[in-house]
Amino acid sequence: MANTISATKLRKGNLIKHENQLLRIIEATHVTPGNLRGFVRVKMRNIRNGSLIDHRFRSEDVVERAILDEREMQYLYKDGSDFYFMDTSTYEQIHLSDEALGDSMLYLLPESTINVEFYESDPVGIELPQTVDLKVVEAVPAIKGATASAQLKPATLETGLVVNVPAFVEVGEKIRVNTETGEYLSRV
Repeated sequence: MANTISATKLRKGNLIKHENQLLRIIEATHVTPGNLRGFVRVKMRNIRNGSLIDHRFRSEDVVERAILDEREMQYLYKDGSDFYFMDTSTYEQIHLSDEALGDSMLYLLPESTINVEFYESDPVGIELPQTVDLKVVEAVPAIKGATASAQLKPATLETGLVVNVPAFVEVGEKIRVNTETGEYLSRV
């Protein structure tokens, strides 16, 4: 029996098999137009060749999920467009391209331990923790009394990620960021 999921439950980051291709969902939007049947508009990336695919699934469609194995690995370093990881038990090293990682690469710090997803024996992506703590390296100074409401400003973090933070956050502070939404949560 195959591992299946309803098309309406597809989310960004899911890995599915469709028309004998392994695809990662980049974007999924559930559309319900007036008196017509609802559908799910999905933008996917082919894991094997990197091509982008747009597809419409009917709301009642069932999609096959790819069954993944996970291994705990340590992120070592980035070389060009490749990110290198080491299995913490066998010391075997693998690499993933920035294209395979997508936005996940903006949450990686050297020497952090994460789960790498494997399909059959090929690494296909990573599973990030719910939150990560990153250091602010660049932020616009706040102007006291400039507004009566809560003021947000862009801050660049040590990995290159840009996040809107409250005005009181300064350069050098560590902040906690939600990896699913990319939003500021708190100071650490």
